[in-house]
Amino acid sequence: MTIYEELGIRPIINANATLTKLGGSLMPPEVVEAMVEASWHFVDLHELQQRVGEKLAELTRNEAAYVCCGAAAGLTLATAACITVANPAAMAYLPVLAGLKNEVIIHKSHRNGYDHAVRAVGIRVVEIGDAAGTTEDHLKAAISDKTAAIAWFQGAMTGMGDLPIERVIAIAKSRGVPVIVDAAAQLPPVSNLWRFTQMGADLAIFSGGKDLCGPQSSGLIVGRRDLIEACRLNGSPNHSIGRPMKVGKEEMCGLLAAVKRYVALDHEARAQRCEEIVAGWSEALNRVPGITACRDFPNEAGQPIPRCMVTIDSGAARIDRDSLVARLLSCSPSISVAPAGSDGIYLNPMTLEPGEPETVLRRLVELLS
Repeated sequence: MTIYEELGIRPIINANATLTKLGGSLMPPEVVEAMVEASWHFVDLHELQQRVGEKLAELTRNEAAYVCCGAAAGLTLATAACITVANPAAMAYLPVLAGLKNEVIIHKSHRNGYDHAVRAVGIRVVEIGDAAGTTEDHLKAAISDKTAAIAWFQGAMTGMGDLPIERVIAIAKSRGVPVIVDAAAQLPPVSNLWRFTQMGADLAIFSGGKDLCGPQSSGLIVGRRDLIEACRLNGSPNHSIGRPMKVGKEEMCGLLAAVKRYVALDHEARAQRCEEIVAGWSEALNRVPGITACRDFPNEAGQPIPRCMVTIDSGAARIDRDSLVARLLSCSPSISVAPAGSDGIYLNPMTLEPGEPETVLRRLVELLS
C-alpha cells in the first residue's frame, strides 16, 4: 500500500501546469537520491549553503547563488537583503524600518499575490504606471532616498504597456537602486538562469520545484555576491526575518542535483516532444463532434512550450466545460486540466510522464463521446 492509498488520496495526472497546489513537479531519481544521501549525515548548514551556492553559481553562470525555501521566500529574503546590505545591524529590527530605506517600486500592472512576500519585510509598495502604461518619467519620479529596490515580476502579468526591463535596469543602475526579478516560473528556457543577471538585474529568483524538478520547498536566488551574502545572513539558521523560512540540507543537495540535471538536458528535444504531443491531441480531438482543438503558444507562464487549447460546443458535445473538468478530476486516475475562458480547457504536455498523454487523450475522447 502506498502512502497515498493509506491516506485515501488519489494521485493526479497533471495536464495543467507546474502549480504549487498540485505539488509543482515530480523529482527525478537523481534528485531523490541526493536528498536521501544528504539526510544520512549531520553537517554545518552555513558551510553547506556556501559550498552548494558556489556550485550553483558556476552552473548558472552567476556571481553567487543561494538556496531558499521556495521562490516566495526568495522574494522576502531578496527584499531584506537590499535593505540591510549596507547596514547589517538593521537585520535585528526587521520588519521595523524606522530610519531605513522602506520603499519598493513595482509596476501597477505587476501587482499580484506574490508581492505579499515583498511586503512581508515591512516595506511600502510604490506603484508606477497607469492605464496607458508605464514611462521612464514614472520610474524616475518614484525613485527617492527611501527606495530600497525595484521588483520586476516576469511572466503572465508582464504587459505590453510596461517600461521594458532593459530600461528599468538602466535607470535603476544610474540611481544606485537594485533590481529584483521574480522569475519563479520562467524556466524554460534554461538561459533565463543567467539572462536576467547578465542584463544587469541584481538578483533573480526561480522556483526549485517547478520546471527544475527539484524539491518543491526549494528556491534559487542568483546574482550579486554582496546581496546573496545578505540573503544568507537574513536567512535560516540565522535569527532574522528569514528564520521561519528554513531550508534543510536535503533541499540544498536536492536542488543542486536538480540544477545539474537541468542544465545538461536536451531542451530542444524536449520542446519537440511537446510539439508532437500537442499536434497529436489536436488531430484526434478535432475529429470529435463539438470540439475544436489547436496549438496555443506560449503557455500560461509565458514559457516557450506549446499547449493544446480545446474549445467545447456544449450543445454538440453534450457536455459543458465545467462538467468536463469535474468529470476528469473524478476519474481514476484523476486528471487536472486548466480552464480556458468560459468554454475551453488547456492541456499542458510539459508536466506529463511517459504514457500519460495517451491516457489524457483516451479519457477525454471517452467523456466527449
